[in-house]
Amino acid sequence: MGRVTDDVVTRPRATPSRIRMTGKQRREQLLDVGRALFAERGYDGTSIEEISARAGVSKPVVYEHFGGKEGLYAVVVDREMELLLDRITTALASDAHPRVILERAALALLDYIETSTDGFRILVRDSPVAHSTGGFASLISDAASQVEHLLAAQFKARGFATKHAPMYAQMLVGMVALTGQWWLEVRSPKKAEVAAHLVNLAWNGLSGLEHKPRLTDG
Repeated sequence: MGRVTDDVVTRPRATPSRIRMTGKQRREQLLDVGRALFAERGYDGTSIEEISARAGVSKPVVYEHFGGKEGLYAVVVDREMELLLDRITTALASDAHPRVILERAALALLDYIETSTDGFRILVRDSPVAHSTGGFASLISDAASQVEHLLAAQFKARGFATKHAPMYAQMLVGMVALTGQWWLEVRSPKKAEVAAHLVNLAWNGLSGLEHKPRLTDG
């Protein structure tokens, strides 16, 4: 009961109750919290204690859902890779002119960087877990396999050996991806301008390919 003082009733202060979530909601919350912390501090710089504290749960709850920090990180990385690859694949799945397809693919990567900055920071960071779950190098390889058939068709049409298409696909995707890393930090010039310059270098470089390139020195 409250006590009466000078005809004013004071009541005990209510204790805030923790928001109850379903298992699915809690899992999504932990993924969001982990994603933000991994992007901010990296895998090694993030602890289970920090994850649980920011989520407002005990450490056993994190272990229950993911088995530990490594399991949580692996799910975050897999989700981000799936999201980015889906965007790139969608951009490449077109009957448009190859240059237009290249433009769309470059913009797809830059769009992802702009809207999922935390996710991209996680993908480009190296960590012990990335070697087993797939990291940035794996992402580039997967994207290159999507580009390879486009380059092979262009090589065949121009009389080039199609056996080199996989190598050129790695070069092309690597160039775009590393430019994306640079743009992540500087954010200038604007996204569309960066994509235009990427395509300018890639497309005009492809149009001037030599059939049997040789080093000029040696």
